[in-house]
Amino acid sequence: MIRDIFENAYAAGAYSLAGVVLMAISFLVLDLLTPGKLRQHLWADRNRNAGILVASNLAGIAIIVTAAIVASDGRLVEGLTYTAVYTIIGIAVMAVTFALIDVATPGRLGELMLHPEPHPAVWVQSVAHVGVSLIVAAAIL
Repeated sequence: MIRDIFENAYAAGAYSLAGVVLMAISFLVLDLLTPGKLRQHLWADRNRNAGILVASNLAGIAIIVTAAIVASDGRLVEGLTYTAVYTIIGIAVMAVTFALIDVATPGRLGELMLHPEPHPAVWVQSVAHVGVSLIVAAAIL
């Protein structure tokens, strides 16, 4: 029993670290897709549109990481590999989705996402982030 607890704690730590690193990568990609510094828009400017966009992105990454953990069925190395590979795929598809929505809509999507007034485009993009993540998660499972 004690051995199981230590093995599970080790796995939880490894998955948590992988998840945090992958969330940081997804934040950096999102920062590249939007004008200015995303950290500034979030914490200094308190931009709600930026908050919604980042929150949906992080939730999407968490969905993919969770699916990878479930799919690993207790095999840590395989699960961490699933986590890394499928989350990178998810981040890439989210970026492509952002670009496609940008092409399909008037104006520059990144600027609309960070407008100080609430904008419906942020909800569309946020749902796209979560939708892509659910699709990738289903592919894992």
